[in-house]
Amino acid sequence: LQSNGCCIGPGFAEENTGAEEEAMTKTAQNTYLASPNLPGFHGCSPGWSSAFYGAECFDSEVHSYLKNLGKQKSSESQNIDAKKVELEQLLMMETKNYRKTIKFYQKLLQKERRSKGPETKSMLPKLRGQLQEMKSKVQFLELVKKYQMIYAEQWGVESYVLPTVIHNGKTDTMDMAPVDESSLLLYYNTEKQQCNNQNGVRVLQAGTPLGLMAYLYSRNAFLEGYVQQFLYTFRYFCTQEEFLQFLLDRISSTLSSASLDPSTNLTKICNRSFYILQAWIEDCYSVDFATNADLLGTLKEFISSKVTSLNGYGEHLLSLLEDASARKSSSADQCSSVDTCKEESEEGRKTLHSLCKKLSEDVSRKNFYWKLSKGMGPIAQCQREQLHTGSAVLPKPCCSSFTEESSVSFARAEEVGPFLLIEYSAQQLCWQLTLLQQEVFHKCHPVHFLNSRALGVKDKCVAVQKAVSAETVSLKVCNLFLSKCIQDQYLLQLLKNADSISTWVAAEIVTCHTTKRQVRLLSKFLLIAKCCYEQRNFATAMQILTGLENLIVRQLPAWKLLPAKVAEIMEELKAVEVFLKSDSLCLMEGDRFKTVPTIPSAHVLAMHVQQLETGGFTMTNGAHKWTKLRNIAKVVSQVHAFQENPYTYAPDFKLQSYLRQRITRFKDADVSALAADNCANFHQIPAEKHSRKIQDTLRRMKATFQ
Repeated sequence: LQSNGCCIGPGFAEENTGAEEEAMTKTAQNTYLASPNLPGFHGCSPGWSSAFYGAECFDSEVHSYLKNLGKQKSSESQNIDAKKVELEQLLMMETKNYRKTIKFYQKLLQKERRSKGPETKSMLPKLRGQLQEMKSKVQFLELVKKYQMIYAEQWGVESYVLPTVIHNGKTDTMDMAPVDESSLLLYYNTEKQQCNNQNGVRVLQAGTPLGLMAYLYSRNAFLEGYVQQFLYTFRYFCTQEEFLQFLLDRISSTLSSASLDPSTNLTKICNRSFYILQAWIEDCYSVDFATNADLLGTLKEFISSKVTSLNGYGEHLLSLLEDASARKSSSADQCSSVDTCKEESEEGRKTLHSLCKKLSEDVSRKNFYWKLSKGMGPIAQCQREQLHTGSAVLPKPCCSSFTEESSVSFARAEEVGPFLLIEYSAQQLCWQLTLLQQEVFHKCHPVHFLNSRALGVKDKCVAVQKAVSAETVSLKVCNLFLSKCIQDQYLLQLLKNADSISTWVAAEIVTCHTTKRQVRLLSKFLLIAKCCYEQRNFATAMQILTGLENLIVRQLPAWKLLPAKVAEIMEELKAVEVFLKSDSLCLMEGDRFKTVPTIPSAHVLAMHVQQLETGGFTMTNGAHKWTKLRNIAKVVSQVHAFQENPYTYAPDFKLQSYLRQRITRFKDADVSALAADNCANFHQIPAEKHSRKIQDTLRRMKATFQ
């Protein structure tokens, strides 16, 4: 998301006026104070890029371009409403043109493949250049749109005012001793840098819980990424209730005193509190408010009783809470087809990432469309000939939403067995498994990967059920959050889903009753895993690898019969696993993750976070190490970065239904028990050779008696 020279297209280069940020915020104060209840453009959550890049997220060119938005004439002062309208219009227009150009490019590409005419060949390179130029424009405008947090910075205060922030929230101010900044926050000095309007002289190193919360009000806390990093990691040193009470106390003590003069500290503290509260709701509602009814009730009661009557911001926050609650409830019932339905009904709202991905996928989709009627005949016949006898050791499938979407054609998926896996191509199966994995991954939050030791998540794969049963024991030993801090345990569901897919892979292989079919199925799963990691779906690739590395599966005779090129894929998968474990930010290197969808391995990411969590969080004076918390926030921020760029494969609901049923059927199966009922899983001596040895032995024994 950094706006370097490579991604800024023609027509967007502005003169660098060298204006300081004070001039920007001073001018904004005059126009913004009239409507303090309408923050920014669409919201004030800094987003994952702020936590990942920090102060380097936006450069001076973005700042300069935003400053010139909304100016009808050079002599006019900037108007925030005009900026909003102009930016929205520009972004909508450029995105629409980009989408139309992609469609034209696709048609031209198909025509070139059919006719191979010289005219289309000469037009394609020019069109690709135009697409890259338009893509750069849209990327730059999206970056400018994310720069909206500049308007929250007008309410930031200087560091020497931070003790006042703490003082204004105290009810017993008469007996409170003066607070010194040095007792709250610890800085270290760095060399002077040229980095987005900051000197870089002092960098926050550590702070007390009260000092870290007060630093949210400091000038440039939004632009430096501190606010987003704080929202990811504050649970290590304070509970959700304590943080909420801190904000509400500041609002209560300054709301009635906030005057029309925007330069007073009381006005800045009051408005900044609203911004921080809104950013918290926008980014962390699902992990903090949705799981804690008391916290949500306290906030709603405070807004209704004390804010709504005095400030229009109250109604805005209440509507924000309602919208977040509606999104949370709708996502719980969301199926994998929702994104596709929205794609058709809200075509004009497609993100840049989906458009970029669509450019490379839409043409190839049509070449992989398998019809059910082609394979059902021989499959049914083979099924009648050979039925495996391991169904007795399988748990009964539960009737949940995981299998309710079944169609009539796949009502007997367990009777069809693994033969459909062989009929489909590896790429088709890769696409549908990726969509199923994406559905689960998009429900997680960066906070879910924190403090995973307390949930029983260990370095080696362990059964999730055991982790849950030992939760009470591990909480006392490994809990890094405060004891009263409520933690959402969605990570356990994510890991359980991964374990189910691994067990399914192993079970499908060991239940094949002939070595020939085992070889075909092994080859198919290896090709699927290869396709997955090439498409950056590392989650499914590692799940298949875990299933293939099952002790029973690794001892199958079928491995010796695999073609050499297919057998090499196993080594490739192991190399990918080593790569993923080598660096916590290996998937964020380069620019591919910005345009190519990615799904990381949940277990590998949790292990990286655990490694960062190793060691003390506090210094000898009791201050919490902010450098450590900042690194953790940077690593987990990649979850939101990957969720921002979804896969746009065409869903095959029949195939997905079949896969869901097979995974549900085998998710709790005993692989060793299944393998014991199948003679193809054992090395066998040929009968003729065995009988010849017996005859030779008898002949030798007979000769000794003669």
